[in-house]
Amino acid sequence: MNFEHLKALTAVVDEGTFEAAADALRITPSAVSQRIKALEASVGQVLVRRRVPCTATDAGMLLLRMARQVQVLEAETSNALGSGGLSRTHLPLAVNADSLATWFVPVLAEAAEWDDTTIDLHVEDQGYSSQLLREGEVMGAVTSDPVPVSGCRVELLGHMRYIPVAAAGLHGRFTTPEGLDWAAMPVLKFNAKDTLQRQLLDAKGIQQPPPTHTVPSSEGFLAAARAGLGWGMIPELQLTGEIADGSLVRLEDSHEDVALYWQSWTLDSEGLNRLTATVRQASSKLLVPARSRHGTEQPRSRAGRGASTPSTAGYKRRK
Repeated sequence: MNFEHLKALTAVVDEGTFEAAADALRITPSAVSQRIKALEASVGQVLVRRRVPCTATDAGMLLLRMARQVQVLEAETSNALGSGGLSRTHLPLAVNADSLATWFVPVLAEAAEWDDTTIDLHVEDQGYSSQLLREGEVMGAVTSDPVPVSGCRVELLGHMRYIPVAAAGLHGRFTTPEGLDWAAMPVLKFNAKDTLQRQLLDAKGIQQPPPTHTVPSSEGFLAAARAGLGWGMIPELQLTGEIADGSLVRLEDSHEDVALYWQSWTLDSEGLNRLTATVRQASSKLLVPARSRHGTEQPRSRAGRGASTPSTAGYKRRK
């Protein structure tokens, strides 16, 4: 199987079009097309769906994954041999937005010192990131799935803890002699996948959803809560003094923990092994370890921002 053909496949999928892939490879679009056709002829299957953006077929995903592995090993071997100058190892990763905004930052700081590596971050819900591993889009992923993808290894990193908070003014407006008016108090959600707040309301017997605002950003979600737009579940790691200074009020003492796992290819790659060790170190310092949790949490995936599982029910969380 021709390595240049495999490079053309990854370029088409990564760039989205044959023309953009040609620019990335510094060849003509016709040459890219010829290489893809030759690769498809060699395996006897269609590998690329020719649309905008171009995507890999099921057969193409298998070859895409192999192509990325070959490229990583080629770059590392070239560096070890000292031939052709420094080749940077390309490491595509999937990380959920809440992790990226909190405990994953030290990983980026460490990676900033790696002159032989480039990081390509895909911001994806931890409940869906394992799919990117299956498709060959990424080499490692922060995921809520404890079952390893075929060809991958998995390890528990720890738990992301969320707590329900609201701005002091919002809390005051919806506090009654009987307690908080959960049915009327506006609520935030990250996107359509985010059911964390909804399930907390379900646990309280609130059937009709209160006014709901969508804020699809980890930083924006916290800013919206501070501004009083609605209440929401915020990663404890993201709160840096808002409760202490009174700008945010914790709505109840409960917290929601969700297991986060690191899945990565079982590839003997120096760069991937180094990244895994860095992720492991950062998570051990900042995430809640399993032995520190209390209650009867039942870990499940959450759509979008982060990953958390409540003490009473499973939650999905945001990109």
